Amino acid sequence: MKLYNFFRSGTSHRLRIALNLKGLQTQYMPVDLRTEQHLKDEFKAVNQQMLVPALEADGKVLIQSPAIIEWLEETHPAPALLPGNAGDRARVRALAAIVGCDIHPINNRRILEYLRHEFGANDDAVNAWCATWITAGFDAYEALLAGDSQRGRFSFGDAPTLADVYLIPQVESARRFKVDLARWPLISAVDSACTALEAFAKAAPAVQPDAA
Repeated sequence: MKLYNFFRSGTSHRLRIALNLKGLQTQYMPVDLRTEQHLKDEFKAVNQQMLVPALEADGKVLIQSPAIIEWLEETHPAPALLPGNAGDRARVRALAAIVGCDIHPINNRRILEYLRHEFGANDDAVNAWCATWITAGFDAYEALLAGDSQRGRFSFGDAPTLADVYLIPQVESARRFKVDLARWPLISAVDSACTALEAFAKAAPAVQPDAA
C-alpha cells in the first residue's frame, strides 16, 4: 500500500493512526502542501480532488479519510475501531464527527489560506478563528466525556476507538494554533493515554519523514 500524505495534515495524521492501530505497513509518499505539490499534474493523476490523504491499495486509489478508515475497518476488522453495540457505535461516531464535521473542515489549510489571501487575516486572526471552532467543538466533546459514567482511559472505554483517531490530530492542531488545552482536562487525559501508545506516537507529525 502507498500512503500519499503530508506530515502536518490532520486528515493524514488520523489515517496514519488508524493504519498503525490495524498493524498495517505502507509506503510513505510525501505530498508537500507548502509548495502546492498537491495541485500539480503528477498528484492530480493520483487523486482528482487534489487533496491528501490518498491510499493506493488493491489496485485502487482510495480518497477521503473517513471513507478510507471505514474501508480499513471493513477489510481489517481486528482490532476494531468501533464497539460491538449499535448504540455505543453511534456514540463513538458522534464524538468523531464533532472533530471531522464541526471543527476540522472550517480550520483546514484551504480555509485558512483563503482567510489570509482574500480577507488579509494575519497569524493572530487565523489563530483566533481556529480557536473559536476548536473551543466550541472541544467544549461539547469534554461535556460528552464528563457525562459518560463508564468512561475509561480513552474517549470510549479502555481501548482506542475511531473517536481517538479523530481527536488526537485535532489536539495537535490546537497546540499549533496556540489554544490552551487546560480548559479540557478530560480531553488532555485521553491525549496522554493515546500518545503513550506506539500506534499514536509513530503517527505524530514530528516523526514523519517529511517533517521540517
